[in-house]
Amino acid sequence: MAVEEEGLRVFQSVKIKIGEAKNIPPYPGPNRMRDCYCTVNLDQEEVFRTKIVEKSLCPFYGEDFYCEIPRSFRHLSFYIFDRDVFRRDSSIGKVAVKKEDLQKYHGKDTWFQLQPVSADSEVQGKVHLELRLSEVITDSGVVNHKLATRVLECQGLPIVNGQCDPYAAVSLLGPSRSEAKKTKVKRKTNNPQFEETFYFEVTRPLSYTKRQFDVEEEDVDKLALRVDLWNASNLKFGDEFLGGVRVPLRVLGQAGVHDAWYFLLPRENGGKSVKVEDLGSLRLNIVYTEDHVFPSEHYTPLRDLLLQSANAEPVSASTAHILGEVCREKQEAAIPLVRLFLHYGKIVPFISAIAHAEINRTQDPNTIFRGNSLTSKCIDETMKLAGMHYLQVTLKPIIDEICTEHKSCEIDPVKLKESENLETNRENLRQYVDRIFNVITTSGVRCPTVMCDIFFSLRESAATRFQVDQDVRYTAVSSFIFLRFFAPAILSPNLFHLRPHHPDPATSRTLTLISKTIQTLGSLAKSKSANFKESYMAAFYDYFNEQKYADAVKNFLDLISTSGKWDQKSIETPIMLKEGFMIKRAQGRNRFGIKNFKKRWFRLTNHEFTYHKTKGEGALCSIPIENILAVERLEEESFKMKNMFQVIQPERALYIQANNCVEARDWIDILTKVSQCNRKRLSTYHPSAYLNGHWLCCKLSADTAPGCTPCTGGLPANIQLDVDGDRETERIYSLFGTYMTKLIKMQEACGSKSVYDGPEQEEYSTFVIDDPQETYKTLKQIISAVQTLEQQHTKYKRDKFKKTKIGSQEHPIGDKSFQCYIRQQSENTTYSI
Repeated sequence: MAVEEEGLRVFQSVKIKIGEAKNIPPYPGPNRMRDCYCTVNLDQEEVFRTKIVEKSLCPFYGEDFYCEIPRSFRHLSFYIFDRDVFRRDSSIGKVAVKKEDLQKYHGKDTWFQLQPVSADSEVQGKVHLELRLSEVITDSGVVNHKLATRVLECQGLPIVNGQCDPYAAVSLLGPSRSEAKKTKVKRKTNNPQFEETFYFEVTRPLSYTKRQFDVEEEDVDKLALRVDLWNASNLKFGDEFLGGVRVPLRVLGQAGVHDAWYFLLPRENGGKSVKVEDLGSLRLNIVYTEDHVFPSEHYTPLRDLLLQSANAEPVSASTAHILGEVCREKQEAAIPLVRLFLHYGKIVPFISAIAHAEINRTQDPNTIFRGNSLTSKCIDETMKLAGMHYLQVTLKPIIDEICTEHKSCEIDPVKLKESENLETNRENLRQYVDRIFNVITTSGVRCPTVMCDIFFSLRESAATRFQVDQDVRYTAVSSFIFLRFFAPAILSPNLFHLRPHHPDPATSRTLTLISKTIQTLGSLAKSKSANFKESYMAAFYDYFNEQKYADAVKNFLDLISTSGKWDQKSIETPIMLKEGFMIKRAQGRNRFGIKNFKKRWFRLTNHEFTYHKTKGEGALCSIPIENILAVERLEEESFKMKNMFQVIQPERALYIQANNCVEARDWIDILTKVSQCNRKRLSTYHPSAYLNGHWLCCKLSADTAPGCTPCTGGLPANIQLDVDGDRETERIYSLFGTYMTKLIKMQEACGSKSVYDGPEQEEYSTFVIDDPQETYKTLKQIISAVQTLEQQHTKYKRDKFKKTKIGSQEHPIGDKSFQCYIRQQSENTTYSI
């Protein structure tokens, strides 16, 4: 979800590798071991949780997490928890990285010291205050100065134990002052509107006989206003601290008025003194990306250059190929290129062109597509995008079974446990391999059309280049579909969304053995037993040393490399797409029923959307996909609850609350994708609920009244359009900007090749340049387009800096920005009326 900023769309995303923790303090008991898991939080909102690693003080997680960040945030935080069966899980320590510091750790494996977790330091949100110093004349003629403090509202307060019932405590602090006043409690909202004003006597007059006098400057300098936000709790432990601010009264300035937003901060000296080194450390790799996307016309020159790549002669002189040459990792270039070409329907001709060029440079058919070239990375990325549903259909049921059955499949005699039987394990493994091999080789009809078209192109180019080798038309395709698609998905099902977490060590070992065998079966190598370094694997493979396996692989490869023959939409088997607990509001099918909120297990397949009392039980309600007319967010004002969305049906809407903002976005996206081909989809909807006889948004009384807001439209079903082309072009511009020095060096290499016929200079040898003149011409156009966009970004940053007002809702005053705010005010401040 993009945030609009003065004509720009700003996208935030984060990709995290949670590696391992070490030196966790032992449990204070005889066992001493802990069962730890790690959470990822946007401020205080949990958006991801790892599996639990049992009985370890150095737990290894090895989990990846990616999400689009749908809101603003201040900290990206990681908490290590110890599971407790009898009580609430206890927090051991945390890592909190400020948003502005994320670039310091971009793409680097970093060990972070765990910091203590204190209720007084767990804060988020902001508060809007208005202060006014005024002169008041009493009935007796005495003149006093009073401070009017208005607490207007707060935004983004944390939700504590599933609730937020906030109130504000306002105090005037000074050498001999400690006055405190409280607002009313606002129930069930983390964006409370207080609109309450409190009065404090600030100074005594210098002389009770004078009508005009100066405020005592030293008195004001010593005073400060303290505003603390609290959650009114019904628990015996008392109210929970949500954050606070301290405002020195010198901000009032000569005018005596101050109106500003403040970030809520931790309570001073609130945490207990705990030695940091006692809590252990956590290894993370964080890649945070912020894309500032201009209106589409700004990208026309660079986009046109990119989309002409498939027709460039030679293709090595194309803009897309040059991007692959200058990037440090081919993967960096492949991700945005594939998404851009998919969006514009040009992925097949582009990959065909670069694959044909690579095949022509290959001398030995046995090494075809063995390297990490731009071609192989682009095909990998295309298979991940286009083939994800294909993997779900083909592998997920059997992978789920393997992960839940926990059958022993260890066939290495050295690793065999005393209680295990080698022959039984071999038979377990053989059955798993046989079943997975069969589901793969009979799945050709379901292979996505775009993958079939690419495989057809690979097959034709390889067969033409190596006409003597009869198997190359198979190995060119199998090197991708088996080696880079099915085998990795079996090995790491969590990375391909087949499982929520990395499997436990025993199951992971089983999947490794299956993956090795499937990879060898698909390779069609002449001597397959020789492919295994381990003698036990070579012996196990004898089970599959039959011609029927090779024939099945060839028939499958023939089928998926037939261009345009099959359609992914022909799948009729119900496939589970997403499931999990959420909270739903009763739909009111009984006219007089209580419409309360209940926790239910939701399950989405490509046929229906259901909810159940708990996982595994029968469906309490089933909504056919064709009955989903729209899926949209629900305004928080409807029920004073965050992260709500609505599934709109012909007769009513189902209101659902997800566990966090990322999960809400995921459910909306996948429900929209699966239902967007419905013929009766709505064009308008009501963003708020129908309560007390009217719609809260438009106030219409008829519950059948047409929507008052255009539907967001969602994401098109066709993967070619399921991409933001401008965002991908912006990312490519950013890559070219990052590697500008290599672009210039490549220009020099073109000049060197054109002028000198001798040996190539070593510093230029890494570039593939088939036609120096054409390549130089393209490089010149790229640099020009990138420099134009760079000027646009510079102007935007300059204009934004000029318009930035510290203390506004967009730029609240924080612990580091207070001095900047003071500098924005008049340098010569006097406190006089």
